[in-house]
Amino acid sequence: MIKLKSLIVNLLITLGGGSLIAFLTKDSMDIYVNIQQPPLSPPGVIFPIVWTFLYFIMAISAYMITESKSTIKKKALTIYGIQLFLNFIWPLIFFNARMFLPAFLILIALWIMVLWMIGIFYRINPRAAFLQIPYALWLTFAAYLNLGVWVLNM
Repeated sequence: MIKLKSLIVNLLITLGGGSLIAFLTKDSMDIYVNIQQPPLSPPGVIFPIVWTFLYFIMAISAYMITESKSTIKKKALTIYGIQLFLNFIWPLIFFNARMFLPAFLILIALWIMVLWMIGIFYRINPRAAFLQIPYALWLTFAAYLNLGVWVLNM
């Protein structure tokens, strides 16, 4: 049975954070077209589409953990919160501050936290963990792009 209040809270936290970061970085997005980019860089219009989808499935996954009866639920949700924080600050460092190496290091920390989160989510609810896999894959691609931008624009 779906617990609507819990689902809405998880959606609001995750999608709300994504919307806030989009608002905070909207005046800095021109950087993407004004820097050298590595091969395979997608057009800028792809990013909001992908991130909206990812935030949505991240929230559904978090909801599944929130509603579990697991004794490690609190630990899992703490890791989820930490990775959300890292996810939130990365665009500020990359787009607003234009500090590509520190952004890359934050992205690596985020990637590690997401892998850790997937492992803990799996112990609680494998389906919740599987929902996080596209996010981990996108972060892997984002790390490649971030590293490429740093190398090409030093």
